[in-house]
Amino acid sequence: MPVTIVVGAQWGDEGKGKIVDLLSQDADVVARYQGGANAGHTVVHEERKTVLHLIPSGILSPSCVCLLGSGMVIDPTQLLVEIEELEQAGVAIHGRLFISHQAHLIMPYHKVLDRLSEQSLGQKAIGVTGRGIGPAYLDKYKRVGIRIVDLLDRDLFLEKLETALEAANRIIHGVYGEPELDKQEILDYYLSFDQRIDPFITDVSVYLNRAIETGKRVLCEGAQGTLLDVDWGTYPFVTSSNPSAGGAITGLGIGPTCINKVVGVIKAYTTRVGSGPFPTEFNEELQEYMRAIAGEFGATTGRARRCGWFDALIARYSARVNGVESWALTKMDVLSAFDKIKVCTAYEYKGKVYHDFPAEAPVLERGAPVYEELNGWNKPINEVRDFANLPREARDYVEFIELMTGKRVSLISVGRDRKATIHR
Repeated sequence: MPVTIVVGAQWGDEGKGKIVDLLSQDADVVARYQGGANAGHTVVHEERKTVLHLIPSGILSPSCVCLLGSGMVIDPTQLLVEIEELEQAGVAIHGRLFISHQAHLIMPYHKVLDRLSEQSLGQKAIGVTGRGIGPAYLDKYKRVGIRIVDLLDRDLFLEKLETALEAANRIIHGVYGEPELDKQEILDYYLSFDQRIDPFITDVSVYLNRAIETGKRVLCEGAQGTLLDVDWGTYPFVTSSNPSAGGAITGLGIGPTCINKVVGVIKAYTTRVGSGPFPTEFNEELQEYMRAIAGEFGATTGRARRCGWFDALIARYSARVNGVESWALTKMDVLSAFDKIKVCTAYEYKGKVYHDFPAEAPVLERGAPVYEELNGWNKPINEVRDFANLPREARDYVEFIELMTGKRVSLISVGRDRKATIHR
């Protein structure tokens, strides 16, 4: 701080929710910069579990103001549900949550098109969440998207809705044979939504830049992970935005000179959800074991996550494209269940050894991981709060990751609760 970006360094699900919640205890503002309700950030504090999809994890820190940036796509239904659930849990929202007037809206036809498009791909499906994220970003870049600011002018909103809905219904009904969506029903709902969220709307760029100028401590929170970035991820098995650190600048309207630090959140092993290459993926028996002991199921979809060993090529790649200064290493406690632990240090494909993460799909899909095997520690570490008190083998593992990535591990998560963290 004062401006720190927290970025996922793998395929998402690295534990960013806990890390942002932890760091927000010393922050004034937490700003989410991209994605939508396809994110699922889980925070556990004093045995209470909170799952957030749109609202930043900093909302559970009473002194924090939380912002939803213009790089996001906002699902009104999910946003209202989230606000209501937080208020019912006794979390103060009004005066602490603000939404960019330039953020784009998820519309009902985006969700329908997302579902129908994914179904039509059959076995080639990408594994999207069905939350309408891709179609909403597609409309944004086609310049036919609807932004929150458009709700302020009823006539303009109606004109934009008619144009977009006509095009969507031609596909929904004409191509897929599904019933057309009703314009009046959508219009009424979104105008009602506008009245309910009006107190939350602001110019996020102005708000943030003023906060930075006055010395406020700002956390920029991303969703998903670097390898799901539309530019830097394992394309085409990616999301539709930029979860990497650069997305914070465009998604929040702050300049690159404002950024002081980038913290990469990375699991002590690797997971991903949906289709796409995964060089260090376990066999099915080991995957089932890992899911059972680590609860590796998506917070948004409930889908089982694919699990594998730590991949140093991915970590080095993420460190480079994000400008990572240090790591927050999560789920270290899970590895207590293993006698031996492997780390991938290279890929081998057709006689060539790759030490840098490649863009070529065949290498990622069919390349063989080159492993270094380390001893496990075979004892629980959930209660450890000092690095020196970790078993020697656990310290060796952390130091090996530092050696392989060239970046220091500054935080180690040894459990789900906020307090279950080692600060170095």
